[in-house]
Amino acid sequence: MAEAAAAASACTLCARHLPLGPRPIHQLHERARILVTSQAPGTKAHLSGIPFEDASGERLRDWLGMDRDRFYDPTKLAILPMGLCYPGRLPRGGDCPPRPECAPLWHPRILPRFTNLRLRLLVGAHAVRFVLGGRMPLAERVARHAETLPAHFPLPHPSWRTLVWAKRHPWFDAEVIPALRREVERALAE
Repeated sequence: MAEAAAAASACTLCARHLPLGPRPIHQLHERARILVTSQAPGTKAHLSGIPFEDASGERLRDWLGMDRDRFYDPTKLAILPMGLCYPGRLPRGGDCPPRPECAPLWHPRILPRFTNLRLRLLVGAHAVRFVLGGRMPLAERVARHAETLPAHFPLPHPSWRTLVWAKRHPWFDAEVIPALRREVERALAE
């Protein structure tokens, strides 16, 4: 895993497309029990080099029922985004989608190196579609999360926009978050 992580950290494949330049961000350890497959780092993560170093990370840790120490323990939780580098901003706001070259290049090289994975969290529509396929709307996929267990747990992206989304889908806080926390504890306890 160390060799694959070092190679991913040195990647410059998309450099000409990245407004802030390449800075691959991930958290990898072969013994991780949970893998977060998210979209791509934001600007704060790009600047700090720490994944989920922003309000989205606080929200995700809250959803998981994890404190910072546990979340950033790579033997417990690994983070392998769809795009390892910050992709830039869209003209009307929000981050660009992850670069399409990244996940097909790095996921097949890194995923087989995990020896102890119990749960893969698919955070955001890009990760959900890449791993689970299909055209099912994200809300329906999240509502039907039990169908993908025990291997995968689909989630919306934990951005501020999700607060509005969650108000339109009250079952998310009432049903999905408790189920998510149970699955996280199960994965860490086994």
